[in-house]
Amino acid sequence: MGEKKSGAAGGRERSPRCVAIMGPFASGKTSLLEALLARTGAIPRQGQVGAGSTLGDSSAEARNHSMSVELNIADCEYKGDRYTFIDCPGSIEFLTEGANVLDGVDMAIVVAEPDEKKIPSLQVILKQLEDKNIPRVLFLNKIDRANHRVRETLAALQPASTVPLLLRQIPIWKDGVATGFIDLALERAFVYHENGPSEAIALPDEELNRELEARYQMLETLADHDDALMEQLLEDEAPDTHHVFEDLVLELQRGEVCPVFIGSAENGNGIRRLLKALRHEAPGVTQLCERLGVEAEGNGLLQVVKTLQTAHGGKMSVARLLRGNLKETTTLYDAKGNEVRASSLSKVMGDKVNKCTRAEAGELVALGKLESVQTGDTLGVDACAEVQLGEQVVAKPVLSVAIKVEERKDEVKLSAALGKLCEEDPSLKISHVQGSGETLLEGQGEMHLRVAFERLKSRFGLNAMRRTPTIDYRETIRGTIELRGRHKKQSGGHGQFGDVVLEIKPLSRGEGHAFSDSITGGVVPKQYIPSVGEGVKEALQQGPLGFPVVDVAVELKDGSYHNVDSSDQAFRMAAILAMRDGLKQCKPVLLEPIAKVAVQCPSDTTARINAIISGRRGQILGFDARDGWEGWDQVEAMMPESELDDMIVELRSATAGVAGFQKQFDHLAELTGKAAEDVVSKKAAEAA
Repeated sequence: MGEKKSGAAGGRERSPRCVAIMGPFASGKTSLLEALLARTGAIPRQGQVGAGSTLGDSSAEARNHSMSVELNIADCEYKGDRYTFIDCPGSIEFLTEGANVLDGVDMAIVVAEPDEKKIPSLQVILKQLEDKNIPRVLFLNKIDRANHRVRETLAALQPASTVPLLLRQIPIWKDGVATGFIDLALERAFVYHENGPSEAIALPDEELNRELEARYQMLETLADHDDALMEQLLEDEAPDTHHVFEDLVLELQRGEVCPVFIGSAENGNGIRRLLKALRHEAPGVTQLCERLGVEAEGNGLLQVVKTLQTAHGGKMSVARLLRGNLKETTTLYDAKGNEVRASSLSKVMGDKVNKCTRAEAGELVALGKLESVQTGDTLGVDACAEVQLGEQVVAKPVLSVAIKVEERKDEVKLSAALGKLCEEDPSLKISHVQGSGETLLEGQGEMHLRVAFERLKSRFGLNAMRRTPTIDYRETIRGTIELRGRHKKQSGGHGQFGDVVLEIKPLSRGEGHAFSDSITGGVVPKQYIPSVGEGVKEALQQGPLGFPVVDVAVELKDGSYHNVDSSDQAFRMAAILAMRDGLKQCKPVLLEPIAKVAVQCPSDTTARINAIISGRRGQILGFDARDGWEGWDQVEAMMPESELDDMIVELRSATAGVAGFQKQFDHLAELTGKAAEDVVSKKAAEAA
């Protein structure tokens, strides 16, 4: 039990507030945004996701896949208070979109369904918020489709949250349909009306016992942080409504509870009650500054939460103004004192960018063409930004594809386009593989990469091709041999003559290659020995199986030369001939790269994950509880890199879409049998 806090949490702040809307995929976040905008008059009527008529998810990619693939930002006003809502994608493949805005929001509405299968996804969302101590409420959506009592549903969802899910409302049922709700703080009942506000009614007699029981449970939870309230409950004293609301505000803003509201976003039910709760209980930008550890007073300070690449305006940096005021012509400075100047100042409303001339603390604005500014940067108004609040979140990729364009002339255009996509979406990564010459596009899953390719076409007119990346196979030898290599050519004038005797033998795994000589008596003049080494190195670039050769030692033991015809080139060629013949006779064997892999998954799916790893030739090293994640495990294994290509698809299918993994090259291992034959045959076919 905690002590009662004195006073309200700084009073109700009137500055514009910024609220993230988060939740698992298909939970109804975009519908909730639409309902909030319609109920506040920001849009004339509520659109439908299925009909493609919503303000959010207006991009071709979002409409094509019927899912959010980027942030949806919109402003509205309710009873004189201004709000910016940021609807964040729910799929784990696009979570970075939401993660990077969290340092700029006052609180979050987490949308959840009464569906136990979504618990792992819900936990992933809540964990992001808990780690940053962001105040949050849960909106239990689709209450009209619930098959269980709300309190049973909440008990099932509770493992996803480290703090109590505090039920604020219970539904009124009639013939199995939720027709209204009872507000447990107000002790008042309301019935839903289609296309209109809910109507207050007298508390039905048949609901009285349910209301008393649910309200007492709510008060008990609040009393865990309020000794005075606990004493009142123990003495059967009824706390006054003001006391209850004061606790609700304080415990929400301190992240000690996660209040739960119910409704149906699609039908517009429960939306106004949610807005009223935001109006009276949501923290503002002053509390955000306190959470971020910066002074609420002083020169203007902005936190960049998103980078956009717009069709006509170019690059735009979306930022939250944490304090002070901002004008269109204001000079900005980064945390290193570098001066930056925005070409424009705008407000974002869906896919529209509307210019404005000034902004005040709390507002979310878009700054045009700050080319040197990245997501996560902090900017100061008229003075150096004295702090760097946070770096952009960069998730490690789990799926890679090789990308190229059909025509060589488009390669420069592709490079520029990929740079812009990665700046806008830091969970995309570009890498260049020196050995294969491939450009890899890496991301968070199949849908994530598919959307990136669609954007390359729709935004930049590039029809990029994709294929599975080349695995970096190597080969080595098992045997030892000593043989002569002679290069002799006579074609008029000076000829070419080089003669070497090389000993070729294997080294231990991971030792690379070594060249030495034991020449005596000058049978190979010293000036030619480096050329022999160069020939050896060149021959190791492609062995008899078609791959670079590793872990081989070569010693120059003997040879001969011609006073006139010998040269560096002749001895280099002699070494190459000896190596090519010798490597074939040294029992060459294929080596495949092995990665150390760590897979994160809910504990009840660990057995399935182990089976997937074993089915992909993985060697399980063990598993343990995932640090800081209740009910999750981390499985560690050694796996061939060739088996990791599409593994994330199978992992996600087995874990309701939430598994992730990291990999790191560990060593090379021999590959034999049919698997090796297939690799060698494919390489030979490509070279033919």
